[in-house]
Parts: sequence; C-alpha cells; structure tokens
Amino acid sequence: MSAANIPNFDEMMNADGTVRPAYSDFCNWYEAQDRLWLKRQDAEAERFFRRVGITFNVYGNSDAEERLIPFDMIPRIITAPEWRKLTKGIEQRVRALNAFLQDLYHRQEIIKSGRVPIHALKDNDAFLSQMIGFTPPGGVYTHIVGIDLVRTGPDDFMVLEDNARTPSGVSYMLENRQTMMAMFPELFTKVPVRPVSDYPRRLARSLRACAPPAYSGDNGERPVVAVLTPGIYNSAYFEHAYLADQMGAELVEGSDLRVIDGRVAMRTTTGYKAIDVLYRRVDDDYLDPLTFNPASALGVAGIMDVYRSGGITIANAPGTGIADDKAIYSYMPEIVEFYTGEKPILQNVPTWRCSEPDSLAYVLDNLEDIVVKEVHGSGGYGMLIGPTASRKEIAAFREKLKANPRNYIAQPTLSLSTVPIFTKAGLAPRHVDLRPFVLVSPDKIDITPGGLTRVALKKGSLVVNSSQGGGTKDSWVLDE
Repeated sequence: MSAANIPNFDEMMNADGTVRPAYSDFCNWYEAQDRLWLKRQDAEAERFFRRVGITFNVYGNSDAEERLIPFDMIPRIITAPEWRKLTKGIEQRVRALNAFLQDLYHRQEIIKSGRVPIHALKDNDAFLSQMIGFTPPGGVYTHIVGIDLVRTGPDDFMVLEDNARTPSGVSYMLENRQTMMAMFPELFTKVPVRPVSDYPRRLARSLRACAPPAYSGDNGERPVVAVLTPGIYNSAYFEHAYLADQMGAELVEGSDLRVIDGRVAMRTTTGYKAIDVLYRRVDDDYLDPLTFNPASALGVAGIMDVYRSGGITIANAPGTGIADDKAIYSYMPEIVEFYTGEKPILQNVPTWRCSEPDSLAYVLDNLEDIVVKEVHGSGGYGMLIGPTASRKEIAAFREKLKANPRNYIAQPTLSLSTVPIFTKAGLAPRHVDLRPFVLVSPDKIDITPGGLTRVALKKGSLVVNSSQGGGTKDSWVLDE
C-alpha cells in the first residue's frame, strides 16, 4: 500500500524541520554519536537477534520458512501526557470488552437492546455455545489483551483492532528493550524511559490472581501456572518458551497433560502435578478433542469439563475470539457506551460492514481506494489493498465480496504516523502502529508502559506486519 500521496504526521519532526519535545534528548544524544559506530551497532543488533533466536515462522510458503524479526534501533518515543490519555482509553475499552463477553455468554442484553445485531453471533465460529451460562474464575475473560493503535495526528490515536484471544508480540517488546539497553546503556541515563522488563513478573502475578475455586493455598503455595504451546513449529514458539522461562512457569504441550481426579495435571520428574492456571497459546478448536475438534492432538481431552467444574483457569477464556472479530470491532463505539455509560476515549477507524447492503454497494464502487479485510483475518493475510491492487486482483476480490459479504469489512486508507528508522543514508521516516499489552485480573487492569511498535521498513509502505516484511522497534514512554 503506497502512502506517497497521503500527508502524514511525523512523530519526531515538526513541519518546519524542528524536533518535537519528545525526541529532543534522544536527538541531542544521536547527533553526538559517530556514524560508523552507529552502523556497527546496527549490525550488532542483528547478530544479537540471531544468537538469541528471535524468529518467527511464515506459513503459506512451501517450506514454512523461519525468519529473523527485523529490528530497528531508533526508538519510538511517547510522552507521559500522551501515555496518560492512551491508558485511560485502553482501560475503558478493555473493561467494555470483558463486560461484553460476560453479557454475550449470559443474558445478551446488548443484543436485546438492538445495539449489536443477532447475526453478528449467528453462525460465527468464534462464538462458543459451550461457554453459555458459564463465568470464568474471577469473572475475567480477557486476561491478556493487545490493542492495536494507529496515530494520524498530534492527538489522534485510533484503535485499528482488538486482540483478545491470544495476542502475541510481547516477547519482542521485551527483547527490543534488552537489546537497546545492551547496545546503548548511557542513552538510558540521559532519557527518562519507563521500564518494561518486569512484564513477566506482572503477568505471573496477574495470572495467579485468577486462580480457580479448586486452588486452596492451604500450604502457603502459590497457584501453579503453566504455558500451553502447540509446539516448536508454531510461529510464536519463541514467545511461548520465553514467557514461560521468564515467569518461572512450566512450558507444556498437550501430550504433557492429563486429567487426574478432576484436575488438569502436568507430567514432572516426580509424577503428575495439578495446574491451577493454564496460559494457553492453542486456539479454541484444538483445546479439547472431546469438546471441539476430535482430531486435535494439541490440547487436553476433558479440560473443558474440568474448567466448567472450577478445577482450572484457562487464560484467555475460550470464546474470547468473538471480540477479535472485525465485524464486532465495528460496533465497539456502541459496546463501550453500553457497558461504561461513557463515550469512547479512543475512536475506531471508520468501518463499512459489507453485510449491510448500502455499505456493500459503496465498497464495491470504491475498491480501488479502500482496504478490505476478512472479519477473522490476521497477519495481513486475506486483504485487498485497493490503491496497490491490480485490476485482476480487484475483479477477483469483487466476486469474493459478492459471494460472501458477511465475511468482510472495509476501511479507508489511513495516513499512519511516521517515526525515524536507521538507514545507511541516515534517519528516514517510516509508518508505524503500536500494540500495548494489558493484563487483567479480578481487581486490576495493568497496562505495560509502551508496547510493541511495528514498523513498515519499505519506503512508502503502510504494511507493518512482520509476516509481510515489517519490523519492530523499542517503544519508549517517557517518565514524568
């Protein structure tokens, strides 16, 4: 997607060429550095990522190749006042998402009110009938949430999408910071940056706070937390292993688990040990072959029965994927107001629901100028990017839309903000988004200061997904 003709907001530079206050300390430091040394540090960062093994798998290719996550060493910087506003909006949205899920699986008052139509749930695979009438321990559905934000102006942050099922990328946020601190330790003495390194500890604490009724703690022991991974061939396996290690939790696969005496237990060198909280990175359909896909070998037979009887907490709760649905996303302004009684602090990107005849007609007439997405799509796949699509691609997508309009939403081509990246020729602006990570427990919403900044490394591109050639950079929230 080309952004060459779309004016955008540059987060570092004013229109007159002066540096914005957020970047002043960093720029003073940068200008004082030797350029050859900076180039050597840039190369060293890549070698560090290779040594650590910070990679992801790309599906859809014949060899499902493993790639290095591209990293840019110029930080993306957010001021304390900007972050305060963002956290208020993120917290409001996450509270609304959790209330929405609670309502959907119980009284469905928002459906009865007409704010969200019944067809948004009907025949939606992400809505699980097995969760109807059941409340997860502590009333928490979305234990870990990633809210994708884009910026289009000085005070204009908008939500691009919600990730309430199994949001990924937090390990890259942590490794980006660790890499920056290793390469430029003196820089952190000159710029007051809020830390993110305690995220694993906060994650473990938040998960333990959601322990199930079966947890007694009679012996003073903490709730047992484990991370369920599909295995080494999963695209986010590095993150699964990293978080388990950092939390001091066991990394388990389905074959390591079994149901014993009404509990889910993991195999250890001294026998099986009951798990209280399972941070699962396995999709709903593969979680329990007795309840969902009978062919699954990734989950645990009977875990849903244990879950419903109060024997384990599953994070995130099964069925939260309905909140990731891009058609549901289009109703988020109404959802926020319905459950909070407040206007949304963070706005949605304008969205056309192709399930509605008038919207579909508009989208079909303007395919060359807009972006069309699958309602369950992710990773930049299954999209039509009108401004760069060929006539043949647009014609083919037009037929897909006509055949199944409910499977798509459309949005205008946004003018994403730019931040600098390091190139051989010096600093150059590139488009970015931001995924802050949110931890939810029964009595607290904890938002990590910063998040994962994804950057479109190609000049003029708006596609930031790593699977589509994008990279990442460290996100700095300045201290007060």
